[in-house]
Amino acid sequence: GDALRVLAKLEGVPDDELEALVASKFEFVVTCQIYGKLKASSRKDEQWTAQCTDDLRHRFAANLRVAYVEGSGSSEFYSVLLGVDPKTHQERVLYKVKLPGNPILGEGKPENQNHAIIFTRGEYLQTLDMNQDNYMGEAFKMRNMLECFRGEVRLVGCREHIFSEAGGAVAEFAASNEFVFGTRLQRLLIFPRSVRFHYGHPDVGEKQWALCTGGVSKAST
Repeated sequence: GDALRVLAKLEGVPDDELEALVASKFEFVVTCQIYGKLKASSRKDEQWTAQCTDDLRHRFAANLRVAYVEGSGSSEFYSVLLGVDPKTHQERVLYKVKLPGNPILGEGKPENQNHAIIFTRGEYLQTLDMNQDNYMGEAFKMRNMLECFRGEVRLVGCREHIFSEAGGAVAEFAASNEFVFGTRLQRLLIFPRSVRFHYGHPDVGEKQWALCTGGVSKAST
């Protein structure tokens, strides 16, 4: 969002049109499948986690939405998208879609993202893990990355920057392992095996293609 504001100002977009333009070009969907469970929990740590999520929703009310799965422990499941009115800061349920069953069938993270894809807008989708940075320099590259989607190109990849690697030797080893998995192994799984889309790294993919091939991740074993 900040990168778009800078580019818009450089291109002479009037200040009174700036935020509307950014909102039309960018939306951040945080998919937290257990948000409802955290919100209703009696445990202090889980209540705190839900409160932190709510604080983010109000802080970035114009561009951030939260998706979660409602119905844990019952026979009916729903994909729910929450938003906040940027002017009044009133919390709103933007969409609530009934599901045929529990959407978490395989690995938790990709299935968590798969249920929320329907709430995203635009032609292209970028997925990020919570331990990844997305600083301004990387955001400025997005316009050029989107220009790469020509012909049969469905996925444009880039190096991920894991800021948690600064936490010590163990964290650095884990980050190196994740780099190999995300940058090398994932590309083998997408081609030629065609069994997994990049579900947690800064790669950008064609959203419609992902939807028509089973989502961001499929069975890989």
